[in-house]
Amino acid sequence: MKVAIASDHRGFHLKEKVIALLKAKGHTVIDDGPASEASVDYPDFAALVAKKVSSGEVDRGILICGTGIGMAISANKFPGVRAAACADEVTAELSRRHNDLNVLCLSGDLLSSRVTERVVEVWLDTEFEGGRHARRIDKIGELERENKSN
Repeated sequence: MKVAIASDHRGFHLKEKVIALLKAKGHTVIDDGPASEASVDYPDFAALVAKKVSSGEVDRGILICGTGIGMAISANKFPGVRAAACADEVTAELSRRHNDLNVLCLSGDLLSSRVTERVVEVWLDTEFEGGRHARRIDKIGELERENKSN
């Protein structure tokens, strides 16, 4: 799987650990920065990953900031992106199974490396269920198209 990843300064160290995990699992990783823990604006880095997911350049994206919430808000501004902050294995699994989440947002401040590893693994390994959930995802796409023209 091809995964783009980025963080802000508060998520930098966790980003480096997630990159190592992804590579160890055999995934292709695009590191969209930053290159250090110097202060940056998270929307800039969320946009880099979200554009790649939106265009289909990558299969999925991972974003990390202090809480994961700001990254999710920013990423969801791009067509076809379904981003959410997940803090445990249950939300990671259900986000994929029911919502076909394609951008995982994580908290660099609140999640341990061990919990993050499990969240990422579950999120990567869980398939979208489809069925009634696909109908709902289609409705989200309709909302995007309707509101784009307004």
